[in-house]
Amino acid sequence: MTPVAKPGQIVGLLGGSFDPAHDGHVHITKVALRRFGLDRLWWLVSPSNPLKSQGPAPMAERLQAARAVMQHPKVTVTDIEVRLGTRYTAQTIVALQRRYPGVRFVWLMGADNLAQFHRWQDWRWIMENVPIGVLARPGDRISARTSKAAKVYAQARVPNRAAHILGHADAPAWSFINLPMSDQSSSAIRARGEW
Repeated sequence: MTPVAKPGQIVGLLGGSFDPAHDGHVHITKVALRRFGLDRLWWLVSPSNPLKSQGPAPMAERLQAARAVMQHPKVTVTDIEVRLGTRYTAQTIVALQRRYPGVRFVWLMGADNLAQFHRWQDWRWIMENVPIGVLARPGDRISARTSKAAKVYAQARVPNRAAHILGHADAPAWSFINLPMSDQSSSAIRARGEW
């Protein structure tokens, strides 16, 4: 499904393998929509994760499961990265900015990703070209707040109380919000053999 967005809209991008999607993803999506003032949110179901050695389940299965779990009028589950032919986040953002001129994108990630964000390809470019919304996850709050990316871009942090303006902020801008925790994880679901 090709997502739709109009110039001037603020669209959150939540990338991941969603292997499988679960209620924790739904929870952070609903919180992100509300707290970051997003008009829409896209789940970018990625073909693979360059930082993981083992590939995910087939794309069709992951898309079907994600669409079954995430049903919200402002959320689109998409495999657009496959159609764009992008593998890394920075490549995806460049392609989306070209395809959707005038749309303001906000990259969303869990605190666990901020903790190792400096390992991502072109991480500084990402930080300097799109606002980033960080959602707290169990066990990763301290490591995220003391991460290399958080330190390098400390002056660009938007306070929690102003997170709703993140989509209107010029990059670099990032905000870290705490939310009620969900201990669900795709890894645990796979380990239990439920996927």
